[in-house]
Order: sequence, then structure tokens, then C-alpha cells
Amino acid sequence: MIEISELTKRYGDTTAVRTLSFTVRPGQVTGFLGPNGAGKTTTLRMLLGLNTPTSGTATIDGRDFGSVPRGLRHVGALLDAQDVHGGRTARAHLTALAVSNGIARSRVGEVLDEVGLTEVAGRRIGGYSLGMKQRLGIAAALLGDPPVLIFDEPLNGLDPEGVLWLRSFLRELAAEGRTVFVSSHQMSEMELCAEQLIVIGRGALIAAESLTEFAARGTGQGVRVRAREPRRFVSALLADGGEVDRAEADAARDLFTVTGLTADRIGELALRHGVVLGELTPLNASLEQAFMELTADSVDYLAGEAR
Repeated sequence: MIEISELTKRYGDTTAVRTLSFTVRPGQVTGFLGPNGAGKTTTLRMLLGLNTPTSGTATIDGRDFGSVPRGLRHVGALLDAQDVHGGRTARAHLTALAVSNGIARSRVGEVLDEVGLTEVAGRRIGGYSLGMKQRLGIAAALLGDPPVLIFDEPLNGLDPEGVLWLRSFLRELAAEGRTVFVSSHQMSEMELCAEQLIVIGRGALIAAESLTEFAARGTGQGVRVRAREPRRFVSALLADGGEVDRAEADAARDLFTVTGLTADRIGELALRHGVVLGELTPLNASLEQAFMELTADSVDYLAGEAR
């Protein structure tokens, strides 16, 4: 389990992370989201003992990771797939990590096979594509068979097959009871593999909840309705507490969007008022829409801004 408590990191007059607190539990994939410059990587580096907090704590299973000997047996992490010696082969790189962490050399072949790099294990890493380096970084994280896994943008550079593989693999790891914490900008992928979300902006916590709860905060929810007698039915919906886009209602269109009422309730009202419905479709807010709305005030770099 990962626990962040009142974590703060300052660089001179700049506060990268401010009094941040959250918990990441085992058995599920937890996504770590935030705009560029939100403090995600800084938080992960403090969690792994690579940066020292100005104040607060970041612990893994109740311990400061920097004090844990042979760390790969406890935590596997991928922060930067490019940060690896290009002159070594993948097998040599993983073997060095295994020996330094007291891990059996047999694990090298096992993790290479898990990530699909067995056939290129003898090639120098400098000739690898970014996607291959990502796979190598994941292999290194898995080397000690740790209960906690931390990945920073692991999808970068992966081809569609690699994305599909990693999506399923992350869920499999979580299903084994591991703590899986994934920082990513790819909302569509987080929507497909994460169950819980930690969302930050300008170093502060915005949300720590399930993906479903977070997405529900977006304004895209509602019910799409097609009715034969729209004006009469809209009046009934409004009287029952529903809301209909004014332009749609005034135009008396047969297709309109209702908020404030469930699809079941709209169906009941249609039956009561003898209105024939041609469509009744619940609209769910997407993770991306909710993210854009709830982090709008935390974006430091906005395309198209006046200069």
C-alpha cells in the first residue's frame, strides 16, 4: 500500500507539490492523473526516495522506500524508459539489476518472456525503439516479483498491440493482489484499465475516488430522448423536475437531451402521458470530459493563449 501524507516539495519560490495526501490500495489499478506540471513525477520521485520532501511523508507498506535494502524485491518502478545504458544488451542490463538486488538470474529470462523481448535480448539497448525500451523498463520493474508496482507514462511509444497487452497486463497484476499505480496522460486507456483515480493539479489534490465517481462529475451526463409530441412531453418533463436545453425545447425538436431525470423515470412519464418514444439513451460523461472540466483551473500551459 502507498500512503502520501501532507507531502510538500518546494524549489525556491516554486511549490511543486503542496500538502498532498492520498492512499493507493492493493488489488486494483490506480491511475495518477493531472495536467503537465501538476507535480505527478515529482511525487513519484519522492515516493521512491529520489527526491527529498520539504515536508510530509511518502511511504510504501509503512516504510520510507529509501531505507529498504534490495528494493526491487519490494517495489518495481518505471519512471523514464530512456534512462538506461544504451551500450548494454537487455539481458546484461537485467542481469546486473538481478545480481545487485539478490534476485535469481533465472528471473531475467522469465521477465524478458513476459514483456515479449526474448528474441531481442542480445541486442544493444541503444538500438531499441521507445516502445521496446518501455517493455524493458516494465521487465526491470517486474524482476523482483514485487507487491508494489509504479509506472510513469508506461504507454508512451507502444504500438496498438503493445497498448492492448499492457492494458490487460496491468489488470492481471492488480488481480494478483499487487498495488499498481500508473501515471498517464492517456485518458482513454485509463478509462479502460484503472478502477481508482488520484487526480492532482498544481501539486494539490483534486480527487481521490473511483473512476466511475470521477467521470460522473462531468457535465456530459443526461438522457437523449426522441419523442413524437416533443412540446407536450417537454412540458411534462419540466414539471417533473427535468431540465431540457432551452434551444431544443423552444424549437420543439423531436430529439433532445434531458438532465435531472433518469432514463427509467422518463420512460414512466412517457407511458403516463401516452407519448411514443423513438429513442431513450443514457449519456455518460467520459473520463476525459470530467478531467478537462475539473482541472481547467490547474492548467499552466494552454494551447492558443494570447502572448
